[in-house]
Amino acid sequence: MSTTTDGRSARWEVHRQQRRKELVESAIRTIRSRGATVGMDELAAGAATSKTVFYRHFSDRHGLYQAVADRVDELILRDIGTALGQGVAKGVKGGSLDAFEVDPRAVIRAAIDAYLMLVERDPELYRFIVSAPIVGSGKSGNAAEAVATATGKMAGQISELISAALVDRGNDPAPARLWGQSLVGLVRAGADAWLAGSAGDFTREQLTEQLTNLAWSGIKIAWTRPAT
Repeated sequence: MSTTTDGRSARWEVHRQQRRKELVESAIRTIRSRGATVGMDELAAGAATSKTVFYRHFSDRHGLYQAVADRVDELILRDIGTALGQGVAKGVKGGSLDAFEVDPRAVIRAAIDAYLMLVERDPELYRFIVSAPIVGSGKSGNAAEAVATATGKMAGQISELISAALVDRGNDPAPARLWGQSLVGLVRAGADAWLAGSAGDFTREQLTEQLTNLAWSGIKIAWTRPAT
């Protein structure tokens, strides 16, 4: 393959990635304005393009949903990093906080608050992520499977933050991975109740503190440090 062909392929890949990003951002804007149950026709109209273009870049509705979920995941991790400080934000971007000494309770609180911030700021986008109405059912999977994949990935990343903040040398990080999964389940249940108006008249800050206390009270007891 010639250098010219290689260069053309590289430029096309950059263009393709940029176009995917533009379509995801457009989809998010349309979800915000039209609601979580938005259909492909509305998403295409919002992007001033056709459904065919969306399918060309994301294969199917499941692929589009996953791309939107990945972007939401990035926003949550960004907010966690912002809450923990600029130095930690760089660690979050790299997927690890190993280089930083971080108060583990602060990590948990930041994760919970970032999740609830999404619910408060973008309720329709949140509903889209936790119900995946656009996916429906078909040969590429169903909505429940899509949601489980998206929230599972989020839980895995949060568990890595918890693990990095809690693990001492000689400790098994496996419990922290379990806590990450469980923490997302806890926060999602609280967030769903809060969004539905059945969790009391809490502000986001108050709910964050309630859930942080609940999560941390269990983790600090369960965590076993090596004998010294």
